[in-house]
Amino acid sequence: MTYILVKTFHLLFVIGWVAAVFYLPRILVNLAETAGEPAVKPRLQLMGLRLYKFGHYMFGLTLFFGLLLWQGWRVFPTGLPNIVGSTHWMDAKLALVAIMFIYFIGCGRLLKRSAAGVPLPSSIALRWFNELPVLLMLVVIYLVLAKPF
Repeated sequence: MTYILVKTFHLLFVIGWVAAVFYLPRILVNLAETAGEPAVKPRLQLMGLRLYKFGHYMFGLTLFFGLLLWQGWRVFPTGLPNIVGSTHWMDAKLALVAIMFIYFIGCGRLLKRSAAGVPLPSSIALRWFNELPVLLMLVVIYLVLAKPF
């Protein structure tokens, strides 16, 4: 029962974090396209900063419950099983999650630079940039479900 609860909370917070990772670049695209609408820009920046903060909270909670799933069997041997063992799919998954977190930090820096008056890249470049986490998440999901190695 403990395992299912921990996994449930981990998945809930993963969904929250990934939503922030997917939506923050979209706010950047909208910011890049608001050149003629100065009233919209502060609202988008505020929304982006709040989403960035929310994403950090979600990542922290995701990390906490993920660590419990990954290494919790050492602390709670009867409540949490060793789900990874000697497999390496987890190493690849964690590397991709680290890349997604770096991406998220990069989006936050772009947002903060925009708030400071530094121009953003073009909306077309940001649209391409927006697709990267979708591809990373696709591979993460495959690794978790298939456990190929």
